[in-house]
Amino acid sequence: MNATTQADTSEGNNFEAEPAEKRRVVVLISGNGSNLQALLDAQQHDELGGEIVAVISNQGDAYGLIRAKEAGVDSVVLPHREYDDREAYDRALIKVIDRHTPDLIVLAGFMRILTPTFVHRYAGRMLNIHPSLLPDYPGLDTHTRALADGVSEHGASVHFVTEELDGGPVALQAALRVDPGATAEQVIEKVHAREHLIYPIAVRWFLEGRLSLGANGAQFDGMPLPPTGLRMSHEDAAEELDEEG
Repeated sequence: MNATTQADTSEGNNFEAEPAEKRRVVVLISGNGSNLQALLDAQQHDELGGEIVAVISNQGDAYGLIRAKEAGVDSVVLPHREYDDREAYDRALIKVIDRHTPDLIVLAGFMRILTPTFVHRYAGRMLNIHPSLLPDYPGLDTHTRALADGVSEHGASVHFVTEELDGGPVALQAALRVDPGATAEQVIEKVHAREHLIYPIAVRWFLEGRLSLGANGAQFDGMPLPPTGLRMSHEDAAEELDEEG
């Protein structure tokens, strides 16, 4: 064995692989950012599967911006009122997002109807959280509508974003049993807790390559999911959240 080969072999024995670059997440918000906080908490405990590299808000007074700052995450305010129309705003938003080269876009209370151009740009890599068991109660005022209908079950859903408002394929849900006499405040509190429970899970699954959007809908480990996605029962969610009663 010649000297060059010996040196190469020695260096090879001491070689340490570069750590894989963390997958990158951009979060869009408009307000309080409690789901953003759930994602930041998961990241802090190495349970997110990636790194939140930017938080973007269309509202300059969104409390979620403070959450981002306290976590040391880059934050950007892009006020929608400064743009002539929805298309112009979304074009500007795309430029801001793309500067951060994300693997995943996460909507966390982003109160904007997205244009087809925007949705197509990030097709298959944009998730949203919605406070109902989709396809039931898309849109706003979900809790009021559900209670008015006298439902016995409510909950939260994570879904892929498509052009249809709250109509994209569902990935994960957490159910809530609505007891007779439950107040809107009680229901809202428990639905929020379920959102904070399942959103980090769905994001981690996506970043790990387990959750994806296929030609026929959401997939988990390469297998197609039912229209309601994977559903966590009321009992399982309550146990995870240490809920009483």
